[in-house]
Amino acid sequence: MNHPEVMVGVSGGVDSSVAALLLVQQGRDVAGLFMQNWSEDGDAPDAAPSAAGGPPEAGSGHCRAEEDRRDAVAVCGRLGIPFHFRDFSAEYWQGVFTHFLSEYAAGRTPNPDVLCNREVKFKHFLDAARALGAERIATGHYARVERSGGRWRLLRGADRGKDQSYFLHQLGQEQLAATLFPIGHLEKPQLRRVALEAGLPTHAKKDSTGICFIGERDFRAFLGQYLPAREGEIRDPDGHVIGRHPGVFYFTLGQREGLNIGGVRGRPAAPWYVVGKDVAANILYVDQGHDSPWLQSRRLQSEAMHWIGGAAPAQRFRCSAQTRYRQADEPCSVTVHGDGTVQVDFDTPQRAVTPGQSLVLYDGPECLGGAVIAATDAPLEVRARGPVSLERQA
Repeated sequence: MNHPEVMVGVSGGVDSSVAALLLVQQGRDVAGLFMQNWSEDGDAPDAAPSAAGGPPEAGSGHCRAEEDRRDAVAVCGRLGIPFHFRDFSAEYWQGVFTHFLSEYAAGRTPNPDVLCNREVKFKHFLDAARALGAERIATGHYARVERSGGRWRLLRGADRGKDQSYFLHQLGQEQLAATLFPIGHLEKPQLRRVALEAGLPTHAKKDSTGICFIGERDFRAFLGQYLPAREGEIRDPDGHVIGRHPGVFYFTLGQREGLNIGGVRGRPAAPWYVVGKDVAANILYVDQGHDSPWLQSRRLQSEAMHWIGGAAPAQRFRCSAQTRYRQADEPCSVTVHGDGTVQVDFDTPQRAVTPGQSLVLYDGPECLGGAVIAATDAPLEVRARGPVSLERQA
C-alpha cells in the first residue's frame, strides 16, 4: 500500500479543494481526509445529549455534514486522490463542546474555532494522518508558515480579509513543522478562479459561516437545549430596570440584537447595547450608544499565554493585538508575568473586549501566540471586582 506524503483535510468547501489541487499540481503524493466533528445532520430542533452525556444523535441538527462529505468525495475523485473518513465527534464533544458550554454557563463568550484547531484538526487529524503513513498534513486555512532562525513562524494569510491566523494561535512548533497551508498566498477571488479553471465541483460553493454545530438554527434555541433559560432584569449601569432578558448567557458585550427594548420613558430613541453581565444575580446591563464609555477598556489581563515560538520575545515588549476576528491591528505594550499570563495596555481605548474571547499578538505579519482574555478594566468589570488593580508582578 502506498502511503501519501501529504494528507489534506478536505471539508467539502472550495478552500480545502484548492489546497488539495495545488499540492497535486506540485507533484506531491496527496490523499484527502474528511473529518466529521459533529454527530448530527438533520432538521429536528429538539436535539438533546445522549444518555452517556455525549453529543446528540445523528439526524437532529443542521450541520450539512453529509452534503459536505459528498462534495469532498467529488473533489478527491476529480483530482484522482484517495479519500479517507474519520469521525472525531466524540473528541470534539470532549475537547471543544463541553468547554463551550461551561464558558457560556459562567457568563463568558468562548471561541470554539480556536479549540477545534488545537484539539481536533492539529491533534487528532494529525495523528490519523500519521497513522495512514502521511508525513505532513495540509488544510485550507488562509495562513502561511515558514522556517526562519531555527524555528517555525506562523504568518498572516495574504488575503487580510480572510486571514485565519487568529484561530491558529494555539499551534506550536511540532504542529507547524508538520503542516502546509497551500492557499495562504492567495486572495479569495484568485482562489475561486483557480477552482473554476480546474473544474472543481466546489468552485462556486458558498463559504460556511458560524459554528458548525449550530448551523442556521437560532442560537438561543440551540443553547437553550443545554443551558436552561432563566429570565431576569435588564438594567442600565445606574441600576434602573429597563426591561427583561431570556438568559444572560445568550448575550455578549457590545451586542445590540435581541434585546427587545422599546421606547423607554425619559431616554432618547437610540439603540441599546450590552455593556455588562452579572451571572450570579442574573442581571444584564445595557447602555445607549455604540461607543458607550461603559464598553471601553485600555487594559486586559490574560490567562496563561501560548507562545508559538516556545517563549515570549521579551518580558516587556511592543506589538499589535487582536481581541476579535477581523479586527484591525491595535498597538499595545505587553508585560509578561511569572505565572505565564500577560497584561496588555492598549494605546487607545478598545470597545467591547470580552472575557472568554481570544487575545492574539502579532509582530507585523507574524503571529506570536495568544491566550484567553481573563479580565479588563472596563468600568462595570472594575465595579464588580472592586478596587483591585489588574497589575501583577512581572
